[in-house]
Amino acid sequence: MSIFNIITILIILSAIFAFINTKFLKLPFTIGLMIIAIVFTVGITILGSFNHYILDEAKLLIQSVDFETALLDVMLSFLLFAGALHTKLDALKKQKGPIALFATIGVVLSTFLIGTMMYYLFMAFSYPIDYVYCLLFGALISPTDPIAVLGILKEANAPKKLETKIVGESLFNDGVGVVIFIVLFKIAQQGLDSMSFTDVSLLFVSEVAGGLILGLLAGWGAFRLMKVIDHYETEVIITLALVMGVSALAHYLHVSGPLAVVVAGIFLGNKAPKIAWSDNTHLYVDKFWELIDVLLNAVLFVLIGLELLVVTMNGAYFLFGLMAIPLALLARYIALSGPVAIFKNKLNFIPQSNLIMTWGGIRGGISIALALSLEPQMGRELFLTVTYVIVVFSIIVQGLTIAPLVKKVLKGSEPD
Repeated sequence: MSIFNIITILIILSAIFAFINTKFLKLPFTIGLMIIAIVFTVGITILGSFNHYILDEAKLLIQSVDFETALLDVMLSFLLFAGALHTKLDALKKQKGPIALFATIGVVLSTFLIGTMMYYLFMAFSYPIDYVYCLLFGALISPTDPIAVLGILKEANAPKKLETKIVGESLFNDGVGVVIFIVLFKIAQQGLDSMSFTDVSLLFVSEVAGGLILGLLAGWGAFRLMKVIDHYETEVIITLALVMGVSALAHYLHVSGPLAVVVAGIFLGNKAPKIAWSDNTHLYVDKFWELIDVLLNAVLFVLIGLELLVVTMNGAYFLFGLMAIPLALLARYIALSGPVAIFKNKLNFIPQSNLIMTWGGIRGGISIALALSLEPQMGRELFLTVTYVIVVFSIIVQGLTIAPLVKKVLKGSEPD
């Protein structure tokens, strides 16, 4: 099946599902699309039991989509840039301490907590998995999804300072989580004996620092170009070239593309409107990236729902997935506890911030894409199923209940 036909089918399905959700279900956009896609997939599976041609064609479509490449190498950069472009630096500066700890120490700690708990869970059921593979799973499931989080928090009317912490953490922990995954993946491939602590540290620092520097330089370069012109069509094209160029260059230089794109987006979104953009340009850039955000979100969450067709339906794997849900939540709660305790009084955190941030830490397509990149000997089918279960639970259950939780906590904290 040609790339054009695949994209056409996905766009048509996204449009149909979006219409059904908007007209009838009226659920949060991303959640509604994924639920409809899962129901559609289950329907295809049932029909496939009567007519194998339908199921075979549906599986062929999903298998034709390289989800890992489509998300990590193409969609992720656009989605992160769209989110970063609208992130205000003043709010981030006030919360820079906790956000930095959440997105670095928090992700590292969560990786080791989840990996260790999963290792002993498998041991308890006489299903031994190498510890490094469990750590790989911890790395891929620890990052939260800024794409899903932002829309859901806005509908929940969450306090701005809470929204800034969660969204700021999500924007940066994707890049850090991917870097940790890459480091652990190389250790799993080459063996721990072949890589010293210095090698691991240099790899981590070069990926993170290189991504931050590249993003800053690229954002500054795009800003300088826009400053000397006033032509919204050209400036929109420059932002598009910025995202694609930074992603390609980051891949070539072996630095973190997600971090580079986020830094470039934050730099441009905060500096350009005041100096380089006219009101007309600002309007068109905003609308263009909002449209890109909505379109790619629709396709991404439809794809997540359709991925059910290629997930191994193994009872034991599914059970491990259900048991992994509370473990992942517990690990996140513990990982956030330190930064919350350190900054709680200084930054006047709202009550139960740790609980809300734990439940609001929604996992998404990045986790599935990283699980798909595992090699067969790393427990790929097992961890893909476990990841899928956690992601679906996270988006549907946590996504639909975070608004009531925020309202309940805020109501309970109001003085009588």
